[in-house]
Amino acid sequence: MTALSQRLPAYAGFAAVLSGAGLPIYIYAPKFYADNYGVSLALLGAVLFGLRLLDVVQDPVLGWVGERLRRLRPVAATVGAALLAVSMLGLFAMVPPIAPVWWFGLTITGLFTAFSFLTIIFYAQGVAKAAALSGGHVHLAAWRETGALLGVCLAAVAPTLLAGVVLAPFSVFAWGFAAVALLAALAMLPEWSARGHAAPPARIGTILQDHLARRLLILALVNAAPLAVSSTLFLFFVESRLAAPGWEGPLLVLFFLAAAASAPIWGALARRFGARPVLLAAMVLAVVSFGFTLMLGAGDTLPFAIICIASGATIGADLTLLPAMFARRMATIAPNAGQGFGLWSLVSKFTLALAAAVLLPLLEWTGFRAGVADQPESALVMLTVLYALVPSLLKLVAIALLAATQLEETQ
Repeated sequence: MTALSQRLPAYAGFAAVLSGAGLPIYIYAPKFYADNYGVSLALLGAVLFGLRLLDVVQDPVLGWVGERLRRLRPVAATVGAALLAVSMLGLFAMVPPIAPVWWFGLTITGLFTAFSFLTIIFYAQGVAKAAALSGGHVHLAAWRETGALLGVCLAAVAPTLLAGVVLAPFSVFAWGFAAVALLAALAMLPEWSARGHAAPPARIGTILQDHLARRLLILALVNAAPLAVSSTLFLFFVESRLAAPGWEGPLLVLFFLAAAASAPIWGALARRFGARPVLLAAMVLAVVSFGFTLMLGAGDTLPFAIICIASGATIGADLTLLPAMFARRMATIAPNAGQGFGLWSLVSKFTLALAAAVLLPLLEWTGFRAGVADQPESALVMLTVLYALVPSLLKLVAIALLAATQLEETQ
């Protein structure tokens, strides 16, 4: 059967929308509210972290709800997509009708609640879908995560490209995103009604008691931290450390395009050699490539572009192979995997929120101010350490954890 007849492009398109609402919003939203409404970075970081504390309760509950709405998933997914679109419009296309920090918190809450619910049911649906595919979970993950990475690329570059042709680039981006989100939801409608697993819902305790599932969640938490750190600080690093304002969008596209282009290659390598050794190789390459960022300074845009390509390619392995490992384990211990992916969603978002809560106040404490051309040298040194050294050290911890873990069952 061809990928078109298996409706894999619908999975890629829906994943693109979800990814466009996820990581890019952590990259752009704090800077947007700091630059346009004068909200302090420390306050924005505190709001993001507070919302992630809500997720500790919310995401497992959303997983529980998703399991019990299996027969109503077409309706639930449509409602979720509508909330996602409306929240994006409120975040970027409306002047805050109340204090900007409260409006930021309100719209971000709506955005990430919808994002969490849709991600949970989408990945849970993928467990049943992969069972019918010849390539299984890795084959589906290659399509799904390639679409996700392309969505990240488009969401990352759109505001920068629009800035050159329209007066309100983020507003136009938000309206475009809302339209695409609804189209992607329509394309996925037949998939929600496809036959899924009839197994009873699994309890969170059952999932956490499984040694391999628990280790994969810990690995995902540690391994996601470097990307969370670099994503939170990317715009500030390019603008202030490299002194290259205007290059943020193109460099983000290089990074995520490299990740998207590499995803099918990592998937093919994993099918031949196994996911664990391939992921280990990619993680080592990430440390080597990203470590060079420590030596960069003002004007080093070209070397940084090369680093973006190399490190972006390694992210393709992280975002393709780890979800496939976890999905395959869920198929074994919890086929109706809503709460399992509720935990997975919580882990993914928690690293981003923790990075924002810790890093943004640290930067502000050293004298860093968003949108200011001349930054104190101490702030630039701190920015380099946080952006380059901290992710490298975290990645080494993830490598050690993966090397010490037997994951043959997930190959």
